[in-house]
Order: sequence, then C-alpha cells, then structure tokens
Amino acid sequence: MSLALAGVVPPLYERNQEATIYIGNLDQKVTDDIVWELFIQCGPVVNVHIPKDKISGEHQGYGFVEFKSEEDADYAIKIMHMIKLYGKPIKVNKASQDKRTQEVGANLFIGNLDTEIDEKTLYETFSAFGHILSTKIMRNPETGVSKGYGFVSYDNFESSDGALTAMNGQFLGTKIIRVEYAFKKDAKGERHGSQAERLLAANRPLAQKALLGFVGYMPTELRIPLPPPPSIQIQPLQEGYKPLPQQLPVPLPPPPSGMPK
Repeated sequence: MSLALAGVVPPLYERNQEATIYIGNLDQKVTDDIVWELFIQCGPVVNVHIPKDKISGEHQGYGFVEFKSEEDADYAIKIMHMIKLYGKPIKVNKASQDKRTQEVGANLFIGNLDTEIDEKTLYETFSAFGHILSTKIMRNPETGVSKGYGFVSYDNFESSDGALTAMNGQFLGTKIIRVEYAFKKDAKGERHGSQAERLLAANRPLAQKALLGFVGYMPTELRIPLPPPPSIQIQPLQEGYKPLPQQLPVPLPPPPSGMPK
C-alpha cells in the first residue's frame, strides 16, 4: 500500500510528474482504495491522491495516481481512459499535461452520432489522428441517453484538420457523422480554427518557455554567461608582508631569514 494510503507521507516526498496520471469525472462513491485496486492492474502504484474537502470530506471528482515508471503510466492511459466506473466514463491523462496550457482551440464538433456511440468509442476512433485532450458526448441529464452529438479536442491543429478531412461524412456505427470546428463558447457564431487561434498556437511554445524562465527555469535561448570569479589575493600573514597580486594558486614566498624552515 502507498505511503499516502497508510497515512504517512515523507516530509521531502516529491511526486514523479512523468509517471503520474490525472483521473477525472470520478463518481462520489470512488475511494482511494478503489482507485488503487483498479490501477494496480496496469503496473506498480506508488501513490494515490484524491483531494477532499476538509469540511464535507467529499472529493471534487478528480485525483492522481503515481506509478513506479513512466511506461506504466502511459499504459494506464491507453487502457483506462474512458472506462466506466460506477456508470461514469473516467478521464485519464498525463498529470504533466495541463489542459489550461495545452488547449489551443483545436476543438471539433461531431454531429449525427449514433446513440450507442460512447466516449470511449469516440476517443478510440479519433485518436488515430493525434493526441486527444478530451472527448465528450452530450447526454440527457435525466436519462443519460446521448443527444446525438459530442466534441473532440486535440492539442494541435494538424491533428484536428486531419480528423475533419478524414472523418466528415464517414460512417461511425450506423450513421454518417458530421465533423466541423465547434463554436466558441464566448463568441456569437464564431468557430474554433481561426487564423488568430492558429497563430497563437504556433507561438505558444515560445511563450511557455518565457513563462518557465520567469518562474525559475531559464531556457537555453535566454541563458547568459556568468561573469568570471573575482581575483583572490593572499593577505599578509604578519606585519611586513605585502599582498601578492597573483591569483590562486601561487607559491608561497620563502620565510624571512632567521625564521625556522
């Protein structure tokens, strides 16, 4: 069992981000132990952490699982993403991939979906074109039945363009689906995929490097040479000695006459 589950966390413990996965859309019935038992099937688990409200004790529907190796984390993402846990498809992604910084607007609308198509099927179909940040099927809140449309979000426009070109007008299940860029939430009638978004996406890596440099990591492009260290001089050991101008290391002068060698 992990140190966290045992209630003991080393004071200097540092999570291995590359071997840690994020799990989202968790039902309230899901506990640390359940997550542990589920994901240990993918590889050795080091730690499970589901943040909880200090007052109510309920979690916020997400958590983290740290594996012993990055390979196990990658395997868990492939196997566990969009499986249903207590009837809800869970989201499984790398914890180091923050959606707020990764999302660039490469968001597709998928229409005329067969009601039998779920999030996992949507993910498996569209992941052939690139890395997917999220998939979502819009459902009736009372019955849970699909409304016949959903969304797929990629981390780059090359992938979303390829998916749109290849999948629009193709059969998925029993229906011919419609694929196009989704409407923006905050803009009336404006779709994702604009030239402005693409320009921002192209410049995003440079902006992220600059931000990382600001918070403590200095990218190679911004590194500057350090000045040479100041000269170190030997100070006189007794009255009558003069400081030597040479830098260390320098040979010490012979002792004055009359002093023992």
